[in-house]
Amino acid sequence: MYNNNSSINMPPKGIIKGILCGVACIVIVIIAMAFVKPWYNVWSQEMEGKAEFAKAEQNRKIKIEEAKANLEAEKLNAQAEIERAKGAAEAIRIENGSLTPTYIQYLWVRQQGDLNNKTVIYVPTETNLPILEATRGLNDTPQN
Repeated sequence: MYNNNSSINMPPKGIIKGILCGVACIVIVIIAMAFVKPWYNVWSQEMEGKAEFAKAEQNRKIKIEEAKANLEAEKLNAQAEIERAKGAAEAIRIENGSLTPTYIQYLWVRQQGDLNNKTVIYVPTETNLPILEATRGLNDTPQN
């Protein structure tokens, strides 16, 4: 009356074999990850180091190019200053080798053209020098 096959329903042997293979594969993947992860970390840090080095190299090249541009600008400014000095020397030579009061007045008047929208009143004095306080009276209002 007692039948072993009828009371217990055993899954087919193929399913049990598949489950065991799946568990074995998961265990193998976990063990493989334990060995691969440290190697990956080393490789990842090496790649980050190479990227940082390339960035630092590029920044260094940019700074060198900026310094070269600044040097070129300073050279051109120096050449312009030399040419200005040559012009001033030629102007002095034309004035018989000395600065005369007339030439100094001319330079002062020429400089006034750079004042941009400012009113300058030129009043000659006994010594033929300009009065430089011409704007003092503009802010004064008559009082009653």
